[in-house]
Amino acid sequence: MRKWLPLLTVCLGTFMLLIDVTIVNVALPSMVDDLHASFGALQWVIDAYALALAALVLGAGSIADIVGHRRAYVAGLVVFALSSLMCGLAPNDGLLVAARAVQGIGAAAMFATNFPLLNASYTGRDRGAAYGIWGAVAGASSAIGPIVGGVLTEYISWRWIFFVNLPVSAVAVVLALTVLTDARAQLRVRVDVPGIVSFTAAAAAATYALIRANDDGWSDAGVWLLLGGTVVLLAAFAALEAHSSHPMFELSLLRNRSFVGVLVAGLLMTFAAFSAFTYTSIWLQSVLRMSPLEAGLTGIPLSITAFFVSALLGRILHERRPDLVIGSGLAFIGVGGLVVALLVHGSASWPALIPGFAIIGIGVGMTTPMLGSVSMSLVPVQRTGMAAGAVNTMRQLGFAFGIAALGSVFVARAQDTLAGKPIPAGSGPAAHAIAGGQTPGLLNAVPPDARPALDTAAHAAAVSGVQATFAVAGAVGVLAAILVLILMRPVRAAASTEAAGAGRTDERETVPSTT
Repeated sequence: MRKWLPLLTVCLGTFMLLIDVTIVNVALPSMVDDLHASFGALQWVIDAYALALAALVLGAGSIADIVGHRRAYVAGLVVFALSSLMCGLAPNDGLLVAARAVQGIGAAAMFATNFPLLNASYTGRDRGAAYGIWGAVAGASSAIGPIVGGVLTEYISWRWIFFVNLPVSAVAVVLALTVLTDARAQLRVRVDVPGIVSFTAAAAAATYALIRANDDGWSDAGVWLLLGGTVVLLAAFAALEAHSSHPMFELSLLRNRSFVGVLVAGLLMTFAAFSAFTYTSIWLQSVLRMSPLEAGLTGIPLSITAFFVSALLGRILHERRPDLVIGSGLAFIGVGGLVVALLVHGSASWPALIPGFAIIGIGVGMTTPMLGSVSMSLVPVQRTGMAAGAVNTMRQLGFAFGIAALGSVFVARAQDTLAGKPIPAGSGPAAHAIAGGQTPGLLNAVPPDARPALDTAAHAAAVSGVQATFAVAGAVGVLAAILVLILMRPVRAAASTEAAGAGRTDERETVPSTT
């Protein structure tokens, strides 16, 4: 049993950092009332965490390769715990948002070191089982977040969604100092400060552009200015890395089709699997008037299937061709999204979500652990933090881009549905209000005799918006499966050469070369 303590230690950190991505969603209305802040201002409670996590995880992985993965993981846990305490005690919205940004810094250090620590702790079939359990926890965490948030918000206080991190962090720190070990080698070089700064600025600009696009639309000049700045910063980053003697990211990895395939899979998996949930929650709570807990419980089918597929099949899937496992998982995610789109229409309510959510969970359970293990197998052991950071950066950017893109889809479809209907605010403003979870306020702003018609229109608009978001998400999942199968397919000659030279299974997984 002791041999699984490193896995438990890593899973505790993973669970906390991923659940904190979604746990806040259902608590925002309570925060608005308690802190006397606007809903828009408190939207940054979500965005500040996502922004810091997406921008810093690659840099954190690079630094962890130098200072040691265990040391970086423990530092991340401590920062995460202290900032969680600050969040729970925050007297106003400004301090709460600042504390969430710091929490994202700690989460980035934890996220970037998960895979290297698992690789250092397990080999062979045990490694497959470890990645399977880790994938089960990671796949279920995002869907469990709204449930945990709903319970704590309804029955205790929204502040406890942060306080609950403290005892978990304390246990994780003690275990990390006791049972975790670093990989065999660390880089003995200087930290690539220019590379870290340029990439962090690029990722932050891209993430903020997507956040603004979700709020202000793609026609906003500031959005395109930020995206243009992102391109410039990425070009500067590439130039710096190409001439650095100790780059934070090895650009040569982008010539490896398998590694590019893993990055594409990470980006599009979170887009297809999780981004539409934001608008599902808005529909369930603000239009169908479900409580936060009730809305959160609709994610249970996804959590259950993701957990059991990954936990029970992780060891088996780990021994199969990664292109087929990841491609099949993404296909399940895509099909699940399309099933939701087919079932959610007209007067549909929450039961229409269940079959599609269960299918998406199967795909998440297949894909998540394989992304970790394959990314580790494609780099030298001393650069595993960098690889983990790259994959998890793409996952976070996929989530941010998905929310922004699907927000535009939701609004456009809702606006089409409302067109021609007698909406006092006009179809455009009304569609944006419905997409922003402000349907109750929209109804209260009109005379009582106009509310029934507006309520019916809002229901129709929200259903059509949710349907459209899942249709797009499903199509992205199917496209991702095709791209991964193309990019990661083995090259026979290279695979045969590897097979001939491999007389045994070493502690690194063998993946067909596609360079």
